[in-house]
Amino acid sequence: MFRSYFQLHRVYLLIVLASPLTLSASAIAQEHAFVADLNTVEWGAPGGGNGFPQGLQTVRLGIDAQTMGVTYYAKFPAGSHFDLHWHTHHEYVAVVQGEVDLQLGLELHHLTTGSYIVIPGGVNHYWDVPDSEDVIILVRRAGPADFHFVEESR
Repeated sequence: MFRSYFQLHRVYLLIVLASPLTLSASAIAQEHAFVADLNTVEWGAPGGGNGFPQGLQTVRLGIDAQTMGVTYYAKFPAGSHFDLHWHTHHEYVAVVQGEVDLQLGLELHHLTTGSYIVIPGGVNHYWDVPDSEDVIILVRRAGPADFHFVEESR
């Protein structure tokens, strides 16, 4: 038991040091039942800059102990833009509130609540949020979170 406790807290420390995402109390490897309620999650302080939307808030829901893939909610403010970037690992996203435009590779998609997206690793993409309302997405990654920003020519 002590070894398991130490391993989980070492993973927790690694994630704190290596990720821009806000950590919640449940942000260690999920090896038990867990329920998240969007209405009661504790959002992190607004952040952004350096390619990330100004005012971006996140709350981490869990980490896969084998792949180190994270699951989290992200809230993008109305009128914000997430610069063109790509990730090493696949990203699985569901829009849980609002509308957002996603440039995925060479295709532009208008997404609404309930939309589901698979973003393969290595594919350039950016997010534009209309001025009307904030958008909340639920993200699960197939491996550790990384963001590689690309010079935009739009």
